[in-house]
This record gives sequence, structure tokens and C-alpha cells, in this order.
Amino acid sequence: MEIFKYMETYDYEQLVFCQDKTSGLKAIIAIHDTTLGPALGGTRMWNYATEEEAIEDALRLAKGMTYKNAAAGLNLGGGKTVIIGDPLKDKNEEMFRAFGRFIQGLNGRYITAEDVGTTVEDMDLIHEETNYVTGISEAFGSSGNPSPVTAYGVYVGMKAAAKEAFGSDSLEGKTVAVQGVGNVAYTLCEFLHKEGAKLIVADINQASVDRAVNAFGAVQVSVDEIYSQDADIFAPCALGAIINDNTIPQLKAKVIAGSANNQLKDTKHGDLIHEMGIAYAPDYVINSGGVINVADELYGYNHDRAMKRVAGIYDKIERIFEISKRDGIPTYVAADRLAEERIARVGKSRSQFLQNGKHIISGR
Repeated sequence: MEIFKYMETYDYEQLVFCQDKTSGLKAIIAIHDTTLGPALGGTRMWNYATEEEAIEDALRLAKGMTYKNAAAGLNLGGGKTVIIGDPLKDKNEEMFRAFGRFIQGLNGRYITAEDVGTTVEDMDLIHEETNYVTGISEAFGSSGNPSPVTAYGVYVGMKAAAKEAFGSDSLEGKTVAVQGVGNVAYTLCEFLHKEGAKLIVADINQASVDRAVNAFGAVQVSVDEIYSQDADIFAPCALGAIINDNTIPQLKAKVIAGSANNQLKDTKHGDLIHEMGIAYAPDYVINSGGVINVADELYGYNHDRAMKRVAGIYDKIERIFEISKRDGIPTYVAADRLAEERIARVGKSRSQFLQNGKHIISGR
């Protein structure tokens, strides 16, 4: 892998390799873009097959966070960390404290958070060495469990998508097929049930399905049948890459809006559902409630303030549909354009400010 060539092609700023022999720490911090502010992105611990695979994952995820934070309206750039190791066997206190010292050494350019393979307890250990970490225990000023906040963001984003598809954002009487009924999706079902939506659910975990059936009167179907239901809205809340060649022909829903990451298997699938007239709420925008919530910790967490910002996901989804129609592009492209336009505006403003400053200093 030609690292500098890759970084130049996709305009990455920094790649940091962190090693601590005593604890076994092998971490890679990727910082993609800090135009809007310090890079924020979680720490993922995974047993990568090769170091190259770990580097590629860190780079890919960091760029994704740039777009997610920008589209969410946060004054934060994008970054990500991967730690090479088995999260079930290789963790120890020394590892995360050592990692915290590496973050501290970046002096605020990068702020981390919980991700796949890491926990609140791990973030607390990092916090022993640095304040540049979010998602810590509530005793230290954390925002707590992000699932309900993420679910609320998906709910308001779904309403905006419903308005685009049906002319009204009311979900009363609408049928929503929910794929996956984990923590976020269960709370989403609660919001939908309160508004009077009808629920169809599927999950590989029968206990999760039973909970939704008992609490909300949801109708259970198999995981293979969820795509073909006579539903108004399809809410993917489990795996990624589920909008693909096999599932698209089965879809009857006019809206796709859910919490799952990386819902499109390929960009061509985003093009296809756009051509079919399906209102797709891009995943990294509609599920950004969690990152909006933890980002509020940087100002001294205030729940009401955070929820007000999460409610703004409705406006972001509306704006994406406006850009889609304005430019004649699918919504997944419009979401990228929303993020890129914001970064470009701020970058231009900053450049002009610095240039004006040079003129003042030189007396010109």
C-alpha cells in the first residue's frame, strides 16, 4: 500500500502509528480533515488479519466521519482509531491508558469515543490520561447511553422522508417494516407506536422480536421476508449492504429510513432506488444523533441542547431532498454534496481570514 499516495489522493491530513510494548498496544489514528474543527471519531478494536487491512479501515472510517460530522452541522472534522487485537482477550488497563497518552500528545487535533470492540469502561481508562475523549461514564459528565438519542434522530429523519414521499410527515397509520430490533430500533419502534404507526419486525434474535411484539403489537416476519412486506417505509436497523441486487426487487416501500450504517452495498444501488422514486434518507445523516449527542459533551453536556440539535436532522434530510431535486442527483450523492459544500464554505472563509491577516501584518 502506497500510503502517501493514498493520503494525497483522498486528501488525508495525518496518520499516526501508536505502539506500546508493555501493554501490547498497536493503534492507528487516521485524521482525514480538520477544516471544521478537531477530528472526532471512535476507537475500534478488531482482530485484523493484516496491518494493511487495519490501515485501510482506519482511513475509510475517518473519511466517513468527516462527512458525517459536516452533514450533522458539527464544528468537528473526521478521524478514527483502530486498535489491532481481540477485544475479548487482549484488553488491559495499561493499553488504554497508553493510548490516552498518545491522544493527549496530539494536543486536541483528535477526540475519540466508543466504537465497535470498545466500551464506556475503556473510554474511562483513556480519560485517566486525556480530556480528549467522549462517551465516558455519566459520573464524569458523559451523555450516557446514546441509543435513545440516535433513535430519536432516525424518527425525525423518517418523518422528513415521509413528507417527501407522501406529502405529509405524519406517520399515523403508516406501516413501517423494521429490520433488526436492537437497542436503537426498539426505541424507534416506541416513537412510531406512540404516533400510531403499524409495525412489522424481523430479527435473528427471537427475544428482541418478542419484546417488540408484546410492547407494540408488532407483526413478526422472518428475516428473509422483511424486504417484501406491503409497507410504506422500510427501516434498516441491522446490517450494512442490505440495499443490493437481491433485495431491491423485493421492496414495496416508498421510503427507506433506518439506523444501520452503510446501507447501500454499492453506489449503483443508490442510483437504482433513486430511479425507482424511493425516498432514501442517507444513513450517515439520519443516524447522526449519537455523534451529535456525544459531541455536546465537549461543551459540558446539556441534554436539552443536544436533543434540540438532534431534532435538526429533520431539516438536514429536507435539505438533502432539496439538493437532490436541484441538481438531479440521488440523495446519497446529495448528502455528500451537503457536507462538501459546508467544508468548502468554511475553508474558503478561513483562507480569506488568514490572507487578510497577512495583509494587516505586512501593512498592505
